[in-house]
Amino acid sequence: MKKQNLISRLILIVILFLVFSCAQKDKKVEVQNQPNIVVIIADDLGWRDVGYHGSEIKTPVIDNLAKEGIQLDRFYVHSVCSPTRASLLTGRAPSRYGVLSPLGDEPIFPAGTVTIAELLKRNGYETAISGKWHLGTVPEARPMKFGFNSSYGYLRGQIDPYTHLYKNGNKTWHKNDILIDEEGHATDLITDEAIRVINDSHKKDKPLFIYVAYSVPHYPLAEPEKWIDMYKQSIPNESRRLFAASVTHMDYSIGRIITTLNKNKMLENTVVLFVSDNGGQESWHSKTQYNGKFKGNDVLGNNKPLRDWKTSLYDGALRVPAIISWKGKLDKGKVTEALNVADLFPTFASVAGVKVPKELNIEGINFWTVLSGNKLPKTRVMYWRLNTGMVIKKGDWKLIHHGKTLDSGTDELFNILIDPYETENIAEGNEAKVIELKKVMKQQLLLDSPVLAKEIKGSH
Repeated sequence: MKKQNLISRLILIVILFLVFSCAQKDKKVEVQNQPNIVVIIADDLGWRDVGYHGSEIKTPVIDNLAKEGIQLDRFYVHSVCSPTRASLLTGRAPSRYGVLSPLGDEPIFPAGTVTIAELLKRNGYETAISGKWHLGTVPEARPMKFGFNSSYGYLRGQIDPYTHLYKNGNKTWHKNDILIDEEGHATDLITDEAIRVINDSHKKDKPLFIYVAYSVPHYPLAEPEKWIDMYKQSIPNESRRLFAASVTHMDYSIGRIITTLNKNKMLENTVVLFVSDNGGQESWHSKTQYNGKFKGNDVLGNNKPLRDWKTSLYDGALRVPAIISWKGKLDKGKVTEALNVADLFPTFASVAGVKVPKELNIEGINFWTVLSGNKLPKTRVMYWRLNTGMVIKKGDWKLIHHGKTLDSGTDELFNILIDPYETENIAEGNEAKVIELKKVMKQQLLLDSPVLAKEIKGSH
């Protein structure tokens, strides 16, 4: 009898231990303070198109984020929009999916692709996108198929700010992946939806991941007079004045989002990232797009002192303004380590306390510890590929190969530490370094080849 009682007690102890352990695990999940994550991305905003970089454009909200947060001083994206957006969402080089240029209608991600939105959604987050998608327009390519609980904005790469039509007149404005008609300026509508989502998330008491992708300052531009008037005395060029007006309108709208977070007492538990998708564009002219409705722009963005414009392989296209902020959690400052848009996936996952499955083959690096003063390996490799060329950056060395294959074309070599504005090609005289970097480039191309065997055609 005593033996039976002892066994019964042992069984009871084991059961209580298991119950208590499960309860503790559940409790840990419940009290885990997963922060909100707000990603704000501008379209075609150049290096010197923000006030904190010395621009004549007024960006007080962005400047305050830069002052109170951390400036990511060497943040690299891709030279056009779709590749940057693909890399942001997947944590991989966009060429792994065959994305080398702005995309058209067809789906680019295989069904079941786990984006950062999908991963966070699986781990308790409410996920939303408001704004530009540009990763396929057909139903199976739309945002809610890739991890977003809600979607809003436009599917193509550019729109009339008021009619929201694509350049050929097609509809692209949508709500939850369904095409709709709606009145209003795109900047205001995108902001209104972001605010609605934030308020709704606050009521649900769930952590939020929201991707706010503005249409400006990408052409075509049309702005209310109140935004243009403030530059009539300071910016003589009409095109640049309109560009500046669109940026200040966006900046004000970002302020509305920050204010909403603050009113809901969410700001102290929210990571805010601001970035541009690529460098600024020099100019734009078309007599046929939008039925010739919009006057051409002889001056748009400003990437100085970086070299060249959007679509190139120089840093004027690839290096952009970027800020990360978390009120009360991150100290203000500036990070000079070279970071990449693919790094956002593992970094956000880390902040959210979410493990990244190995099978996702993430290529980005979690840079969260860098924000507190740690260093990344200087031998880090970054890789870019366009239809017209490719780039390897290894440490401070940057090799640009102009040509569709490694067997044809020309090379340019720069030491970015010594020559950050890429003024002198030193390939001649550094042949060993060129050969070394071309070997790395070939390794990257081999990773691309299975996808790029199928030609992908797109339009901007």
